Amino acid sequence: MSLDLPPSGPQPDGAELVRVLSYNIRSQRDDRRALARVIRACEPDLVCVQESPRYWRPEGQAAWLARHTGTVVVSGGGRTAAGPLLLGRPEVQVLSRHDRLLPKHRGWHARGFAGAVVRLGRSAPFALTSCHLSFIGPERAQQFELLHEQAAIRELSVIAGDFNEHPEDPGWGALAGRYQDGWATAPWGGEYTSRPGDPLQRLDAVFASPGIEVLACGVPPLSLAELLAATDHLPVVAVLRVPGASAA
Repeated sequence: MSLDLPPSGPQPDGAELVRVLSYNIRSQRDDRRALARVIRACEPDLVCVQESPRYWRPEGQAAWLARHTGTVVVSGGGRTAAGPLLLGRPEVQVLSRHDRLLPKHRGWHARGFAGAVVRLGRSAPFALTSCHLSFIGPERAQQFELLHEQAAIRELSVIAGDFNEHPEDPGWGALAGRYQDGWATAPWGGEYTSRPGDPLQRLDAVFASPGIEVLACGVPPLSLAELLAATDHLPVVAVLRVPGASAA
């Protein structure tokens, strides 16, 4: 099905409409082909993945996902970013990569950021970060601060991920004070990113810096059977208007 969203592409003033998808894929342990179908149905220019496989052939599994979704690996994946992965259309210009492993508590999962500076068409370059933050409150608070540091490598930036926190919590609130929370700015589709039947939660989001216009953001109205088969989170799609290089 076609989503009721503005199509990606160049604008007369040099700006670019960019579709960003954020998705926790639970290490591709569910129905991988349903997962690929969901991603293709969202028609993203950029995909911010969380929980990409890290231990069993991580590069091969990232390549499989890219191949079956019409994208290429931009950055992250496997052990280089401890799960987060960036995919993009083949036309995306990758100007630099900025993966980062994070400090962690003994006995807990390693976590990291998948990061890159990218450009689409005639748009201004912008930093893109995929993240999956900790379950541990103090560790997550530190990661929120490091996330801002990561994104601030460019004036224009987009952050997407599974934050393991709710919009009313302090880390999320601090981030929303610096960046636009996509759903809160331009709600579209569904709000909650937990699976139907689970407690309703919004743990996943797309944030954009001032200077990037958020046109729409939310959970796409796709086949419930496909969404339930693909993974244990629901995807978040954002349509962003990135200014042209001369206007940034």
